[in-house]
Amino acid sequence: MSHPPELPLDALVQEHRVHRSLYTDEAIFADEMNRVFGGTWTFLAHESELPAPHSFVRRKLGLRPVIVSRDRDGALHVLLNRCTHRGATVCRQDEGTARRFTCPYHNWSFDSAGALVGVPIEEGYGPGFDKAALGLGKARVASYRGFIFATLNAEMPDLVTHLGPAAQLIDEWLDRWPGATLKLQRGTHRMICLGNWKLVYDNSADGYHPGFSHMSLLRMRKDRYGAGVDMQWTIGNVDHGLQTVADVGNGHTFIDQRAEIKRYWEQAAPMPGETRYEQAIRAKLGAKADTALDVVMGSGMNLNIFPNLLIIGNQIQVIEPQRVDLTHLTWYATALEAPDLPDEVNALRMRLQEDFPSFGEPDDLANFEECQAGLSIPEMEWVLTNRHLGTGKEYIGPKGMLTGPVTDDLPLRAFWREWKRLMTSTTRLAAA
Repeated sequence: MSHPPELPLDALVQEHRVHRSLYTDEAIFADEMNRVFGGTWTFLAHESELPAPHSFVRRKLGLRPVIVSRDRDGALHVLLNRCTHRGATVCRQDEGTARRFTCPYHNWSFDSAGALVGVPIEEGYGPGFDKAALGLGKARVASYRGFIFATLNAEMPDLVTHLGPAAQLIDEWLDRWPGATLKLQRGTHRMICLGNWKLVYDNSADGYHPGFSHMSLLRMRKDRYGAGVDMQWTIGNVDHGLQTVADVGNGHTFIDQRAEIKRYWEQAAPMPGETRYEQAIRAKLGAKADTALDVVMGSGMNLNIFPNLLIIGNQIQVIEPQRVDLTHLTWYATALEAPDLPDEVNALRMRLQEDFPSFGEPDDLANFEECQAGLSIPEMEWVLTNRHLGTGKEYIGPKGMLTGPVTDDLPLRAFWREWKRLMTSTTRLAAA
């Protein structure tokens, strides 16, 4: 292992700094794929991806291949994608509908709830062969407002308890148009990050970097909208503004920009030439049009659900670790479904959701790659997490969350506390 042998794992995470090996050590990475991704509720899919009985998607819980499925009654399951016979994966498609998952090796088959239902030449196993004991392994599964999570930790509290104030923030994010349901759009932005997965989560609640790292995006928006529009990150000292960051508990973190955004549509109207959509929305909705147009824009919320779900504006991003220095990132655009919501609202939402993955995320990916390169230097051991630590700027916010200025490293410290708790836990993980 590349970290100093005299330092135990918990000493590598200090309140004001963390050791570089947490981003570079392959043994630590292998351990966290089990203890973190599996030891806590981990996001896997959205219910809109599973629209009918027997729908499924193929995902990973850490590095474990899993199937998220609905059974014939529509109940959700998270199945370990591993035949109980010789260990081959039984599902090799990314998504679809299947009443059975059949292992191509020896043709053992399992239903959409994971039960073993077919074994060729079964009599060869003798009279004591018990198919009921040989179903696919299962993880605990729970869903909140359509977001599906799983864990292999039998001692984890229920999902709503684990989310804590994050559940209310998800409600606020979803309920901007009363009665609407969220749907993930078909198609995704899939990106490769040449860096450790934690660099991505670290960055997701970092309010210090946008005015510097994303100047190309901000300039593009300035050219599109006009000077002074959607440029709050470059106006004065953002620490003196109304934007905040918060520790939501259990590693969840939050950037709240809403106090500085008075009217979303007026402050950052869409591209020239799209006024026909606005006109159609106003014609159809009348007095409710302003609310609908505001829903088109980003929410002013960056909500990060530990360890891998990032709700950013109107989009979600999922962190998918592959190796200690390789991470896959998937961006999903979202749509709202409601009987009284015109199609033009989602058309505009899609146009706006193209911006950040195309113009902003490349900035972040470049930074992550260069951070990974710099962290390889053994003589420079520590990464700082001390911004605003001890400055007296932090306070308890209205939801009971520890809150600070938008450039505070408070979210990093919250993440690392939860990471250390899981990595030093003695809880045994097991499939059902």
